[in-house]
Amino acid sequence: MSRWLCILLVACATTAQAAPQGANTDEMDRLIADKGLLTRLEDVSHRVADKAHTVADNASNLAIHAMGFLGVPYKRGGNSAEIGFDCSGFVRAMYEQTVGLLLPRRADQQAAATQVIDKKDLQPGDLVFFNTMRRNFSHVGIYVGDNKFIHSPRSGSEVRVEDMGVTYWARRFNGARRVATDKDAASSK
Repeated sequence: MSRWLCILLVACATTAQAAPQGANTDEMDRLIADKGLLTRLEDVSHRVADKAHTVADNASNLAIHAMGFLGVPYKRGGNSAEIGFDCSGFVRAMYEQTVGLLLPRRADQQAAATQVIDKKDLQPGDLVFFNTMRRNFSHVGIYVGDNKFIHSPRSGSEVRVEDMGVTYWARRFNGARRVATDKDAASSK
């Protein structure tokens, strides 16, 4: 996709440099049409829009899918509904089942493998990280919207939705991340 955009930009720059000052815009339009540049630009534009729509759908589906696991018990090291989830196991399972991406196993590894975003830019499906064990990125959840996230919190508890504005979570918030859309970028080692 970016290859076509580069070709288009180079072609436009070459055309702009080759056109004498005061050249008729009709001639420029004809040249652009002859080279098929508008068709290529429209094609790239449609592909970008389709991909953005697919990513948004996947993120929404992920948040909805995760809600189906409310009540599953916490299990240290757990990564399935049958045995239970810990926080990173829950996030990893949701991304694998819904989007087909295999994230790293630990919360700190998930933070390192994802794109930093501003908290104000959070969208459903993004990851939220917290310092719950006196170290950065020791806890992770999935943002579901309306300043809420779903996670598997701790031993003796179960998957649930919480408000990030609650003092406990607000004080421990470590950052927000967005999972890469490219499967290779997010696959674990």
